Amino acid sequence: MSTYEMGTILIIDDTPANLAFLSDALDQVGYKVLVATNGYNAIKQLQLVTPDLILLDVLMPGIDGFETCRRLKSSGQTCDIPIVFMTALDTTDDIVRGFGLGAVDYLTKPVNHAEVLARIAARLRCSRAVRQLQEAAEIGGEAFIALDDEARVTMIAPQAQELITEYLGIDIAEGTLLPDLLRHRLAVQRDTGIPDPHAARPPWVIEHHGKRLTISATTCIRSGRSLLVLDEQSMREPSPEALSAAFGLTQREADVILWIAKGKTNRDIGLILGMSPRTVNKHLEHIYVKLGVETRTAAANKVGVTLN
Repeated sequence: MSTYEMGTILIIDDTPANLAFLSDALDQVGYKVLVATNGYNAIKQLQLVTPDLILLDVLMPGIDGFETCRRLKSSGQTCDIPIVFMTALDTTDDIVRGFGLGAVDYLTKPVNHAEVLARIAARLRCSRAVRQLQEAAEIGGEAFIALDDEARVTMIAPQAQELITEYLGIDIAEGTLLPDLLRHRLAVQRDTGIPDPHAARPPWVIEHHGKRLTISATTCIRSGRSLLVLDEQSMREPSPEALSAAFGLTQREADVILWIAKGKTNRDIGLILGMSPRTVNKHLEHIYVKLGVETRTAAANKVGVTLN
């Protein structure tokens, strides 16, 4: 497993012996390690690189660990990076202060080798799960399936689980490989990497008992992981083909207006449909002209769809 798969850890400590001990321990198990000897240098370094987790000493010259943490958590660029304090201070007030500033954990010096590795692994798992859930929710709403680089399911929304069972008659659970039926149909690759997020990957449309399920494959920009977005509609709602015929829209324009009607932004629509936000906007300009409207709401209403 490469260091990039394990994660990147920034150690902020003014004691060379501590830096050497922690760097060696983390490097040996596969982490990529960055170091800074004081808060000022760390803040400058974080303008260029974003680690997965920060190990932060409290007692340092210049700005101490508490103040460094406060500054990092007040910056939009670094506020989401998990911070684990390391210090010889073990009073309740100090521990409470650290958590109050946004730290996720607290290690008391001298740091135990096995303990620091276990805590880092646990905090990274939590952080990645939260980040992936946020990305999936932003793009996929309530029904999504998140995948790792090998097309293994890392997270699945209950609604998505129910829809897959209803429409395809298969069960999908976290930790299992995506069934070949879905992987091949949606061109979600395994072992050879994730497709280009802007590559054209048409959605899979399945009709069942008067309803229509659309499954689209996309890629989260921040994590680079694949995501399946599921959308169920009543057959009474217009299909892209019906919109194309009725209003002279292209297939892509019809897809765009349907996602606009569901309240998605240009960025989200681009990810779902495999195009850039700029291309989505170009399609939208053509839609306005063809429908004789000037706003997103008016366009959705014109084709008989109500915005959420």
